[in-house]
Amino acid sequence: MGLKVKTLVVGQLQTNCYLVIDEKSKEAIIIDPGDDADYVIRILSDLDVAPKKIIATHGHFDHVLGVTELKLAYKIPFLMHKADEFLLKRQQSTAKHFLEIEVDPASYVDKYLKENDEINLGNFSFKVIETPGHTPGGISLYCKEEKIVFVGDTIFEQGGRGRADFAYSKEKDLMESIQKLLDLPKKTTVYSGHGGKTRISSYIKL
Repeated sequence: MGLKVKTLVVGQLQTNCYLVIDEKSKEAIIIDPGDDADYVIRILSDLDVAPKKIIATHGHFDHVLGVTELKLAYKIPFLMHKADEFLLKRQQSTAKHFLEIEVDPASYVDKYLKENDEINLGNFSFKVIETPGHTPGGISLYCKEEKIVFVGDTIFEQGGRGRADFAYSKEKDLMESIQKLLDLPKKTTVYSGHGGKTRISSYIKL
């Protein structure tokens, strides 16, 4: 038994919410619940797994809109990088601006993540890699044993990369973050915030 990754596409911006499940313990972590918390809850119930943590790869509203409802449903902590907390506080205004919808205030963060922190799930562990640029507090989650990495909006399939034209974004930081990811083993499977999965080797070739 190993890790299972279930991809749920949620919200108007078609964000990938990932349920990462340890098949032996039947425990899970929820990565980037961007919306549709009821849908996420239903899938977790169908899979008969117990979520233990919610993690955001960055603070953009389309990656965190489901956090509050999931925290209330499961009484589990929410983790992200402190440098993106200012984006959580803007959640209502940015959702109104981009999608013209009213949303609830953002959840508070229970634990801040930083470079080289480890997140355990059953017998597996994920290392936190700081990957700023798209946002100041962007992170990626790398599981060496399973050769998988969750990268948020840092890189995408077919050679795409995250936007760096926001006032708080930094192109130089983004390029350095991409290089950190490309230094991972070439067979590493990449799970991005939007779109399909790919491999580090595929990205390098483009």
